Amino acid sequence: MAAEMPLRLAIVTGEESGDLLGADLVQSLRRQYAGDVTLTGLGGEHLAALGLDSPFDQHEIALVGLSAVVRKLPRLIRRISELSSAIVAAKPDCLVIIDSPDFTHRVARKVRVADPSIPIINYISPSVWAWRPERAKAMRAYIDHVLAILPFEVQALKDLDGPSATYVGHRLVSHAPLLEAAKINRARDASLGNREVKNLVVLPGSRQSEITSLAEPFGETIDLLASRGNRFNVTLPTLPKVEPLVRQLTAGWKVQPRIVVGEAERLHAFAEADAALAASGTVSLELALARIPTVLSYKPDWLARTFLAPRITIWSAALPNIIADEPVVPEYFNIFVRAGSLARQIEQLFVPGHRRSAQLESFDKIAKVMQTERPAGAIAAEKVLELVQSKRR
Repeated sequence: MAAEMPLRLAIVTGEESGDLLGADLVQSLRRQYAGDVTLTGLGGEHLAALGLDSPFDQHEIALVGLSAVVRKLPRLIRRISELSSAIVAAKPDCLVIIDSPDFTHRVARKVRVADPSIPIINYISPSVWAWRPERAKAMRAYIDHVLAILPFEVQALKDLDGPSATYVGHRLVSHAPLLEAAKINRARDASLGNREVKNLVVLPGSRQSEITSLAEPFGETIDLLASRGNRFNVTLPTLPKVEPLVRQLTAGWKVQPRIVVGEAERLHAFAEADAALAASGTVSLELALARIPTVLSYKPDWLARTFLAPRITIWSAALPNIIADEPVVPEYFNIFVRAGSLARQIEQLFVPGHRRSAQLESFDKIAKVMQTERPAGAIAAEKVLELVQSKRR
């Protein structure tokens, strides 16, 4: 491609993890492409730092739970229309949608109808292998290629007659600060039995609905751990947008958490953690790669429990479990998110023993299975450029 020809990239993310992935992709594109890479679309602070001017705050559409989507439906429909129109008007060389399929796929469908000439790439496949498998075939109408972050997804999409896909790996696998945290934790593990005070990292989620549903049982778990004689410090990494809510909901915890904000502070907390109590999600993979024994929980809203849960076909919601294809990390849902169970699981992880060592051994296997020859962002950028090149020929 001619160096003087800018690459016009449209990119749409719906939450923090997608914003990080998008920023990683854009940085890789700028390293590989000789000309300028200009951005349009929707992202968070990381993409904003790279020059993306979003038309509205991505937190508006970072919703969890069917009831939250229903409540905000009119605004979501308006935002989808506004964003898709802006993308079509920008005439990008390619549109990359990242995760948050309830929002990003609707944008993609509108863009495809309005201008079928715009190539569309889906970075992070929807979990068609877990529920609603019919979505895979439907995606072929508006998705040209999928960049898969889990090793089994390429074959799963093929089996379900979905779009073509490439396994690019996950940016976390080669994320230097996370690898450093894993190295530190491996060294610290040898002294675990000699340390009287343990470090617990608590991650109740990045969205308001997650935090609100888990703050109470997590607080009860921490109180119970303390009352049972455990000595430990609590660190709670969070995001600026939800920090006030986190402080409000944790104010009554008997063991007050040290609340930290920002990526650097979060990774520093990971490098000091002996165990983690977390909301199920992408963070479970981060914790696994950082070699932090973990207990996971999740409490979907009542609409999701009633209408979506019966359609789920996957055996686990935890990414470490799915990738390893075995129950590595304990997970608790709905009415089973109880302090008594969570506290006793964490106590088992606070000391040397088979439960802790089994998780750590499986985490090492997961890291090996997910390893790629080059960083995920570099492979993803290469596939984006291939699609753009084929369009320009």
